[in-house]
Amino acid sequence: MPSHNLAHIKIDKLEIIGYSVAGEETVVAMPQLGVCFDIGKAPNQVISINHVLLTHGHMDHAAGIAYYLSHRNFSGQSPGTILAPKNLLGPIREIIDAWSRLDGNKVPANLVGVKAGDEYQIKPNLFTRVFPTKHSKGSVGYTVFEKRKKIKPEYANLTGPQIVELKKQGIKIDYPLEIPIVTYLGDTQYIDFSQLKYIVDSKILIAECTFYETEHSERAEAGRHIHINEFAELIEKLQNEHIIITHTTQRTPMREIRRILKEALSPEQYEKVILFMNSRRR
Repeated sequence: MPSHNLAHIKIDKLEIIGYSVAGEETVVAMPQLGVCFDIGKAPNQVISINHVLLTHGHMDHAAGIAYYLSHRNFSGQSPGTILAPKNLLGPIREIIDAWSRLDGNKVPANLVGVKAGDEYQIKPNLFTRVFPTKHSKGSVGYTVFEKRKKIKPEYANLTGPQIVELKKQGIKIDYPLEIPIVTYLGDTQYIDFSQLKYIVDSKILIAECTFYETEHSERAEAGRHIHINEFAELIEKLQNEHIIITHTTQRTPMREIRRILKEALSPEQYEKVILFMNSRRR
């Protein structure tokens, strides 16, 4: 029986499942890519996903780390890999060690400390790149992208034997190509992410927009979150095909959130938006 009633979105062949309510829990998984952005309280539907990409250490995003790792071990799976800001590795190890003592069994883990600019291989040809955010000390976001090689135009019409011959001569006939699939911002204040091309061009953007009402702008600033006015400015500079909004506040009803979004965004941008916890276009 599922431990959580998760949101479920399908975009082309990719599924996005999870739960994200401000201050309560955030976990966003993409099973086909083998990644889970943050881990929340570790719903059992995400335990089999091999990589957790942790953005920061706040409890609503990170409380399930030990359970995720322990349950994988209990069910005979390989140790889970957790990418996390480097400054969090010490506390995470302490938590895992404490739970190992409480449980009476060692909890195996593959912990990888990351900083802005790092890349990590998820699968063959599939990587994640780390970028800085503005929320808590060391907080980061992640872009998952595919690396391919594309043949140079001048060699596109050559036959197989001709290409083989050129390779034997040491002639480079292709060039590297990066295809950004999804960017996950995590919790963050407004940043002009249009400076990072791989974020601009990501097919899917998963972004927080926590506060919507005018009088909540100070709450957004105090908590280092994004207000709807900043969100509208953020996505206007990007070129994403799909935008998934996470981390919505419970202070504003979902129907009101949809109304405010429709007023704040252009029709073209509004058409791209999916409210994660609503999972319906309006």
